[in-house]
Amino acid sequence: MTVDLEKYFSRIGWAGEPEPTLATLRSLHRAHVHGIPFENLDVVVGSVPSLDVADLQAKLVESSRGGYCFEHNTLLAAVLEQLGFEVTRLTGRVRLGARPGEIRPRTHMVLAVGVPGESGRHLADVGFGAIGALLEPLPMVPGEVREGAGRHHRLVVEEPDGPAPVWVLQARTGDAWEDQTAFTLDPVPAPDIAMSNWHVATHPRSPFKRIYVQGTRADAHLRLEGATLTRTEAGGAVSVRELDGADEIVEVLESGFGISPPPGLGAAI
Repeated sequence: MTVDLEKYFSRIGWAGEPEPTLATLRSLHRAHVHGIPFENLDVVVGSVPSLDVADLQAKLVESSRGGYCFEHNTLLAAVLEQLGFEVTRLTGRVRLGARPGEIRPRTHMVLAVGVPGESGRHLADVGFGAIGALLEPLPMVPGEVREGAGRHHRLVVEEPDGPAPVWVLQARTGDAWEDQTAFTLDPVPAPDIAMSNWHVATHPRSPFKRIYVQGTRADAHLRLEGATLTRTEAGGAVSVRELDGADEIVEVLESGFGISPPPGLGAAI
């Protein structure tokens, strides 16, 4: 199954030239982040999100739904490969919010993308689900800082803690650099990605057992965590509102994020 590229481009509001160039990669990445919300509602209602390309197209492209990292980046990988990019699927550990010394499982997916005619590769990740996430792919050059819409990112390489060096994506917060994700460059086959996806969706202590939705726009970032709705303006102003029960949560999902909630969400809340 291949992705219907015309429908995908329409979904994310992209009207560029579908060629495997660095400009295409950058603009597609940003349009995807802005066009499809991050959400974990299938997990909340008790199901494991499918990573089959046909199911991803039906959900993220043809329906008013979003997804989490495995869904977003699996969809983007399929699109990029159809356009002629070289894509390596990787998994990593989320370090954002981790306690000092805590080692989390590999429950995040990222992509290393090769552009024909360009040296090196770029890190792509349209499914991190945080206000400081990548808007555009980042050259995989250790220490090189890239800025986009006020967000600053870089990659650093740690000494091997095993057979391979660990690459760490960092975002600048104020005057400090904060780890977001850590990964190695060994390609991850589909069965391993499916296992990580299942673990995240079913583990009783998974953070995705409660509602976690994000929408990234040019003017603001919206986050719904549980019943707490946070809006962060492009200029930095933050407003927080506590929603009153399942009905208001469903209304905000529809009107604020453009999401049609899955059946059973009200009862699950």
